Parts: sequence; C-alpha cells; structure tokens
Amino acid sequence: MDETLIHGLEAALLSSPDNIPLRLSLVRALASAGEIEAAARYLEPLSGEQLSAQEQLLAAGVLQRNNSATRALDFLISTDARVTLERSRVLLTLGKLDEAKSLYADVIRENATLEDAELAKQLNARSIDTGKGPKLRVISNDDTNTSELNRILQPEQEAIKFLDIGGLKDVKKQIHKKIILPYQKPSLFSRFRKKVGGGILLYGPPGCGKTMLARATAGECKATFFNVVISDILDMYIGESESKLHAVFEQARRNSPAVIFFDEVEALATKREHTREATSSKLVSQFLAELDGFAQDNHGVLVLAATNVPWALDPAFRRPGRFDRVQFVPPPDSEARIEILRGLLDGRPGGETVDVSRVARLTPGFSGADLANLVETAIDEVIDASIESGNEQALGNEYLLEALKQVKPTTVEWLTTARNYARYANESGQYNDVLEFLKKHGK
Repeated sequence: MDETLIHGLEAALLSSPDNIPLRLSLVRALASAGEIEAAARYLEPLSGEQLSAQEQLLAAGVLQRNNSATRALDFLISTDARVTLERSRVLLTLGKLDEAKSLYADVIRENATLEDAELAKQLNARSIDTGKGPKLRVISNDDTNTSELNRILQPEQEAIKFLDIGGLKDVKKQIHKKIILPYQKPSLFSRFRKKVGGGILLYGPPGCGKTMLARATAGECKATFFNVVISDILDMYIGESESKLHAVFEQARRNSPAVIFFDEVEALATKREHTREATSSKLVSQFLAELDGFAQDNHGVLVLAATNVPWALDPAFRRPGRFDRVQFVPPPDSEARIEILRGLLDGRPGGETVDVSRVARLTPGFSGADLANLVETAIDEVIDASIESGNEQALGNEYLLEALKQVKPTTVEWLTTARNYARYANESGQYNDVLEFLKKHGK
C-alpha cells in the first residue's frame, strides 16, 4: 500500500475526525499494509451501531487480527447472516462453544450457502486428551472366530417396513403371502406341519429395491436381520469360507426368528460346472447343506438372497426346500416412480413444487437407483446455482428436466439379457414373470 495514501488519509482525518467513511478507508489501508495495531487504534472511537453490516465485518476482522476478540464481538451486532456467522467464529475464539454452535446452526438453517466446513469442524471438535487420563491398554485376543463373526454378521440397527418403500405393490403382496404370514401366524402353519422359514430368491435389474425389500421383510416379520457381506465370507485359506458360512447360519439359528440376507449371492452359489477350483464347489455344497442339511434345523430362519444374474446360480439351489420361492423385482412402473420421487424429494427445498407425475412419465425404465441419481444430479445443479448467487435456490422442475439430459436408465441392458433367457432357457417357467413384464411394457 502506498504510504503517501496512508499519510494523506491521516491528514484528512485530522481535519474531519467525525467522518466515518474516511476513518474506515484509513483502517482498510492500514490493514492492507499489515499495520494491524494502528488500524485497530483508529477503530477505538467507533461502535457497531454506526456501521453497516459490511463495515462491521471489516472492523471485527481487524480487531481479531489484533487479538482483540472481545472488542470485535462488540461490533458484530447486525442481524445480517454474514455478521452472525462471524459472531459465531469470534465466540468460538473466546471459548463460548455452546453459544457459537447455536448461532452457526441458526445461520445455516436460514442460508445454507454460508456453510463453513472449517468452522463447523472446529465447533464439533472434541476435547483432545492431554495424556493425564488413564492409558489405553491393548489386550491380546486369540478368539478370532468370534470376533470375525461379529464383524461379518452385524444385525441391522434400524428396521424398515414396506411403507418405507415406494411402489412394488404386487411384489410386496407376494412376499406378504409367501413369507410374512408364516411368521405372523406360526400356530396355523404348525397345525399343518408347515415350517416357518426356508429360502427366497429375489432377482431383477440392479437398483430396483431387492436389498430394501429384504430389510423390509425382516421388519415386517419382526425378525433379526443379518446382512451378510459376501467378501467377508470368501477366504483364501482352504476350509475357512465353509467354516464362516456355517458360523453365520448357527448364529441365526440361535437368534430365531431371524432373516439372513445374501446380496449378490451368485458369488457363493455359482454353477459348479463353471468353476475350475474345487474349493468353490465345496463352498456351494456347504451352502446347500446349511439350507436343508440332514443335521440342520432352520425352523424360524428365513434365508433371503438377491441376484442380478439368476441364470448363473447352481440349479441345485432351485430345488424344493431351498430357494424354491423365487420373486422377480421389476423396474418400477409409473405409479411406483411417482411414489419413489415423492420420497426422494421430501424435505428438499422446493421439492414440493416438482411435478412428479410429469417426471415419472419421462422416466420409463428407470430403476429406483436411477431416480435417486436423477434427483442427486438435479440437486448438484441447485447447489451450484446457490453458491454462484449467494442465496439458497429451490429445487424445481427445470433442474430435474435438465438432469434428465445427463441421467439415463440402467435397466435396459439387463432386460435385454433376461429376455433371451426367458425365451430360450425358461426351464420349468422360472422366468415367466420376466416374460409377462416385457409383454406388458412392450420391451
């Protein structure tokens, strides 16, 4: 900064000490030159009431750089969101954490574009241990089987119901009849000597809700839900994969009624003639033995599996008593897409103004995941517009229509492949549901 300018401003201020714009120009010039102490000294005659919001921010910034946080707080009195945000930052400096958090939350609630990740991190940071407390101890544990099983098999913490899933009315109806009723009326089924449990295979295009249906089924049955991660079952050491699979079933039997869910089940149940490794065949055999082995009692244990490639499963899994109940989970129809879109838009700024019926008509073949991607893409555009304008924008039809130019359905390839299997490899009518869907929707 030109020292001549600073000297000129100081001389002018001596002649007109009550000229606030002139005084602030001098403060700004001194701050730019790095002379913070001098700049703070020229702020002494002023108060927050005399300044605009932008001028309050200038004064507070100078005073904070001069380590005068208490004095800076006196200047930050405007109701402008930017001033309130700065007040939160100063309160944090002064150690008034609760008050700073409250102010920050109020600001972001009113204008999310002012969100400051670094400030939020500081506000939510926990106290750091000074080393005066008790030391941590590392305890050796050789019980690897139990600890590993607990890692592999963790029950879902939050139960969901069919009401939480948009669309799929026919699928829900079939699941209720074939799966849920036996859990709800066990005495009736016991009188007819029909066991509660068994295996159900859900198949269909990716992203159409198979995993959500499995979780909701467990919620409707009021059963413990175990979500098995396939990669945690597979092990490089001989016999370990079979041992882990057996442990999973034993855990479920001890906690019945229980639902075990295997997503991407083809990784464990692929056709044995297509594998070159004997270990893979042994794992398939172990899986079959757990489903209906002579020594196993799976009463009260429901085994749900989902796959995108049912034609890749070993035929032995389709035998009665194993995965004998098969349910096709199709892409959502127009009515289902409306429900899904309403759920995805609920609580989003401007979401209630979107014409979901129009969007649903423009998204045939979209899976639930595709619709979620569509909404997220539109939200990205809204956030960009909000940041550029400095004010929070609302989600509207125009953003979703723009997003439709980028997002395309991902189910078409799957349906093309499934059509060929349904036409030319439909043993025992196992793909009749696919044929009916294709016929109805003209695919």
